[in-house]
Amino acid sequence: MNSPLPVIEPSPSMILPSHRSARGEVVRTKWPFFFRLCLGLSLVVLRGPAALPQEGAAAAQPATSEIVQRLVAENEQRSRQVGAYTSRRHYHVAYHGFPHAAEADMIVDAICNGSGSKQFEVVSESGSHLLLDHVLKRLLKTEQDDANHRADSALNTANYTFSLVRTEVDEGRPVYVLTVEPRKPRALLYRGTIWVDAQDYAVVKLDAQPSRNPSFWIRNTQIDRDYEKAGDFWLPRSDRSETKVRLGGTAVLTIDYDNYRFANAAAIRLLPADAPALR
Repeated sequence: MNSPLPVIEPSPSMILPSHRSARGEVVRTKWPFFFRLCLGLSLVVLRGPAALPQEGAAAAQPATSEIVQRLVAENEQRSRQVGAYTSRRHYHVAYHGFPHAAEADMIVDAICNGSGSKQFEVVSESGSHLLLDHVLKRLLKTEQDDANHRADSALNTANYTFSLVRTEVDEGRPVYVLTVEPRKPRALLYRGTIWVDAQDYAVVKLDAQPSRNPSFWIRNTQIDRDYEKAGDFWLPRSDRSETKVRLGGTAVLTIDYDNYRFANAAAIRLLPADAPALR
């Protein structure tokens, strides 16, 4: 799983649209703070075991090391079994605060080729061009680049330490609740809590914060992700990140995932009958 949007310093010449003064003069208004703020928002994308196969119920509560070992093994197995697939995503970002509120929406088709690399096709976009170009599209680029460096952000013992906090029931299924701490404060890592299904050893929920602050303008960011099970695979259902900025503003990013389509015939049989294959 990954954490976040890199901070990009804007050029001093970047400005918002012009307006006319009371005397009729054309005035071009600069918003260097707002531009820096938008680009510094810790709007995140999380990469985790996006589809983990089931391997039977656990007979008894294992040690933390056993849970993590099974979790890592299942994550690796996922990439071998799922193969190529596509999904449709709806991105929405809203900022409320100084100097003004702004919103943007984007619908994207994501293409994963089975080897970890990703491609994105923007289907539609609307709203603030600043948020579209320098937050949402930058977010896609970050995720695409990260797919080529999966080892740097993988959920494993090389990048994280794990502690078993408790067991509980989530939506009728037993889960292990673990805290995770990054071994190094790298940009693509996070700290927080994960819920691991006790039968499938798949992450089904995550609450976390980026391992390091991506920008001076950011006070803190809360990241939440939920998964849902389709057949024997756990797939991302929704992401939400809420960022508080130093001057009192708030930015919220949500991502909804649906319309998964698989090229692998075995994977297709695990999904609802009306889910078509990748063409």
